Amino acid sequence: MVKQLFQRLKPFLKPLMAVVLAVVLVFGTADGAWAAAGGRIGGGSFRAPAPRMSPSPRTYAPGGGGYYPGGGFGFPFLFPFIGIGGGFGGLFTLLIFIAIANVVVRGLRGAVSGDDYTASAGGSNPPVAVAKLQVGLLAEARGLQDDLNRLATTADTGTSQGLAKLLQETTLALLRHPDYWAYAASEDKQTRLLSAEQEFNRYTLSARSRFSAETLSNVNNQLTQAEIRAKLPSDADQAPGEYILATVVVATQGKLDLPDIYSSADLRQALSQIGAVSGENLLAVEVLWTPQQSGETLSSDELIAQYPELKLI
Repeated sequence: MVKQLFQRLKPFLKPLMAVVLAVVLVFGTADGAWAAAGGRIGGGSFRAPAPRMSPSPRTYAPGGGGYYPGGGFGFPFLFPFIGIGGGFGGLFTLLIFIAIANVVVRGLRGAVSGDDYTASAGGSNPPVAVAKLQVGLLAEARGLQDDLNRLATTADTGTSQGLAKLLQETTLALLRHPDYWAYAASEDKQTRLLSAEQEFNRYTLSARSRFSAETLSNVNNQLTQAEIRAKLPSDADQAPGEYILATVVVATQGKLDLPDIYSSADLRQALSQIGAVSGENLLAVEVLWTPQQSGETLSSDELIAQYPELKLI
């Protein structure tokens, strides 16, 4: 019975195996064929800022005592009154009363200072904005790759000043190529400092996972550069390249509401907002681009397959 069934299905097995093999070959190599090498620059820190302590007010104590931190009646104010009228017993009672009042006032001030410190420490988890901006440019913008490659080898990514300069230089490089803008997408999230690093890593890992490799990287002043694979003759048979993709991820204290991008005007506004983030508020930044090697580009199929979130502008 089984043998008879096999004999009946035998004519269909060979075409079926061919179809299965073709599907495996196509989808098994799709990721490798549609992933180009990328570059990466950036760094930063998500450590909570130290609480700021306001200085205690200084008040004037009359009676020749001068200025005393924290105010209140101190003994330099009391001593001159000893032996001056009213009887020693009544004066002694008054001194004890004032001394007790002084202790109570100082204790209350200490408690208030402690509350202020606790509130300040609670403020060590301030609001933070994490944003991602992607720009797909036409292949004619190959000068952008040279700019980013130069930044990767020269940028100081170990200091806040260096990261602020990197962010400004990158946004300026993108703003200088408006004629080549083709696709774009933005995404941002308002969160708190303690969870901002997780959101930042989510954005950067999403971009990095679509690279076949990171052939140039400068993160926190750690520069690494891989050997560039020479093009093989068979590479000429691939679809002609058309695009370059750049991604900027930023984490900053405060708010950063990027517009939804549907036009070149929206993209210009988003780039201007990101580029205007001040160095003292900037927590972290990463710039990622693909292909990394100057002269290489992505085909339209590669761009659409790897970055379906992009919108035509």
